[in-house]
Amino acid sequence: MLKTNEKKLVEMAVQGKPASAYQWGAFEVGHDGVPYAFPSTGGITYNVKVGDPAFGWAGDHIEAGVSTIQDENNRSSKANSGYNFLACIGNEARIVSGAAKGKKGTVLGTHGGVEHVMIDFDAKTLDQMTMDDKILIRTKGQGLQLLDYPDVLTYSLDPRVLHKMPIKETNGVLEVGVTTVVPACVMGSGIGSMNIGTGDYDIMTHDEKIVKKYNLDKLCFGDFVAIMDHDNSYGRTYKQGAVSICVVVHSDCVLAGHGPGVTTVMTTAKKSGIVPKINAKANLGRLLGIGRFKK
Repeated sequence: MLKTNEKKLVEMAVQGKPASAYQWGAFEVGHDGVPYAFPSTGGITYNVKVGDPAFGWAGDHIEAGVSTIQDENNRSSKANSGYNFLACIGNEARIVSGAAKGKKGTVLGTHGGVEHVMIDFDAKTLDQMTMDDKILIRTKGQGLQLLDYPDVLTYSLDPRVLHKMPIKETNGVLEVGVTTVVPACVMGSGIGSMNIGTGDYDIMTHDEKIVKKYNLDKLCFGDFVAIMDHDNSYGRTYKQGAVSICVVVHSDCVLAGHGPGVTTVMTTAKKSGIVPKINAKANLGRLLGIGRFKK
């Protein structure tokens, strides 16, 4: 087991609610110049779950499960930033009001711009929920350190997920299982963001040849992926030899510069820190038995 400082991590409650689904405009214009009107972010999404394909939906930037927010009227507020920063992938969420009171779910990731935290609940719970429900997240993960690997930083990762990830220690290097290796050239919206502990950034998917070459169209919600030559240590930037491990958190998109969104969970600026290994089972839902993998 990886040695960490998890016993020193602070556990803290934050509370949110389902975020309203928006229509951003009567039409938006895709990368190909074609106008479209699709469902997009927000709401309680019944039929899109972790483990489902990130492609093929009649929608744009679709978020699996329940999209939640702390402050819907001021998305850039400090309170909402704290909600997004503290909520880590794998954290337990509990409904504290309404017909579904007491039911538990799991944080799937964060989505920048709209500043949503996405949470998985089972189908029965989703049917009981309303847009007025309150959701308490028991946060833990920010500040997590890998004691034997000081050059590898972690963000937004619950320690229980870390210990379930397909990771192998080999000669001072972490071999991390991922479903997909993503080249640096396709990273788009979100590059340059300084706050790695919130939001996401997008894998651009509008070049058909490179999509097929790297099997990007096979991505699923919850997949662990490796972004090559991208350093997410203190901001999202290109750096040769760097590797960032991320989780797919929203669907493909037709807007230029956009595509499936990924939340960063692990990064290193040094080539020797992380080596990605293809593993078809490297999916958050499979590791935790949630979403499409719930028995």
